[in-house]
Amino acid sequence: MVGGGQGAFIGAVHRIAARLDDRFELVAGALSSDAARAQASAAEVGIARSYSDWREMARAEAARDDGIDAVAIVTPNHLHAPVATAFLEAGIHVICDKPLAISLAEAEALAKLAREKKKLFALTYTYSGYPMVRHARELVDAGELGDIRVVQVEYAQDWLAEPIENAGTNKQAGWRTDPAQSGPAGCLGDIGTHAYHLAAFVTGMVPKELSAEVHTFVPGRKLDDHVQVMLRYASGARGMLWASQVASGAENALRLRVYGTKAGLAFDQEYPNDLWCTPLGGAARRLTRGRVQSAIAAHATRVPPGHPEGYLEAFAQLYLDAALQIEALDAGRPVPPESRLLTTVDDGVEGMRFIEAVLKSSAMNAQFREVGNG
Repeated sequence: MVGGGQGAFIGAVHRIAARLDDRFELVAGALSSDAARAQASAAEVGIARSYSDWREMARAEAARDDGIDAVAIVTPNHLHAPVATAFLEAGIHVICDKPLAISLAEAEALAKLAREKKKLFALTYTYSGYPMVRHARELVDAGELGDIRVVQVEYAQDWLAEPIENAGTNKQAGWRTDPAQSGPAGCLGDIGTHAYHLAAFVTGMVPKELSAEVHTFVPGRKLDDHVQVMLRYASGARGMLWASQVASGAENALRLRVYGTKAGLAFDQEYPNDLWCTPLGGAARRLTRGRVQSAIAAHATRVPPGHPEGYLEAFAQLYLDAALQIEALDAGRPVPPESRLLTTVDDGVEGMRFIEAVLKSSAMNAQFREVGNG
């Protein structure tokens, strides 16, 4: 693991997720650039080999007979591309937190390198690991909704409603609002890309063009804390996306609604064991994890119906699918079909295309811009 030392939120999440299905063992890490802090952090979580420099770690682990098979990258955004590049060049599989990079050019270069090295590059778009999100995708694929007409996705939080980054006590708030570490997108890159990916994952569609406004509500903040986007799809479907980290009272309210010519569906991340599907002119049906007849949902289910599964299990699903693919790639076997929904570097490139298009549209007073075409 690179990053994720003392005081880091997402590093602990990755460690729990990696261990949940007994497919990974954490043996090495560069958890901090400070040698003493790196060693202390490694000792706390039981990592045997501690490094204070990720470059040294990539070289040393590649040279060992018992070196790591994969690296988890949980650093601030600006380090994703250089760290991933070093480990790919060393012949090591990569599992990286999102967003993929801080520019589309970086993202495309990583995708090219991963293909050249024939290494897995998984990107942790967590919410695609939920069984009911995967079932929603299957319903769309099967035509249960008919032709998709409307896509509505929102992601609301309130943890940055005040300038907590100025206090110096919240490590995550500090770097996520700093352009030097977070890149050009604040809320947009942090949770806007999650909303975008969820909509694309379920519907199988990415917009052809969009109109966007990014905004900063908190005075003095250097990056956006709110974004709203209108989406146009090549099929004729229309969509709306908004994400905000200043929505007072909202905890982690990621919600998706998709409406077709035959039915609509609704998913609420705060109630992840449920999926609502309503046929045209009919009554709403509550579909529950463990009860739906769906192989892809079953693959992401660990406990019987009525026992709640949540965020950590969804995160762990990505690690399980990554393990299945790494084992297959290293053995020269085809990737197992049950792992095919793992989100990868290609999803990360799409996320960066979205970020770039949103920023360009907003800078041009919300003019519609093609996604990924300059």
